[in-house]
Amino acid sequence: MTAPAIEQHPDIAALRARYDRAAQTPTAQLVEGLTLLAGLYLAMSPWVVGFTDHGSLAASNLFSGVAIALLALGFASAYGRTHGIAWVTPVIGVWTIVAPWLTSGPTADASAVTSTVITGALAALFGLGMLTMGMRRRA
Repeated sequence: MTAPAIEQHPDIAALRARYDRAAQTPTAQLVEGLTLLAGLYLAMSPWVVGFTDHGSLAASNLFSGVAIALLALGFASAYGRTHGIAWVTPVIGVWTIVAPWLTSGPTADASAVTSTVITGALAALFGLGMLTMGMRRRA
């Protein structure tokens, strides 16, 4: 006789259902969509703003933007299973804010820094919004 899988435990199923309901609200969908757009913009910002010659900052924006976009897609498609890593998005947003001063290579110009810092701040803000989605539903 085998024990049932932990995924089939009634408490786990109820918790996932609660997170899925929270993710289906219009506010949650708006935050997820804005997070996705922020990630996509961050990934393509070296080409949009024109700082591809700043290799390490451009690479940082590309990888951070792709990571944020993938996290947003994960939250949008299965928040009940991915809510445990929702804290990663604000951390990447904070990294993006400080990256212009911490990456190696030539000093980025004002437009590159402004674009990166604003997008990082928005990603951190939207990430905090996704982080609190499940908590708001409890109240």
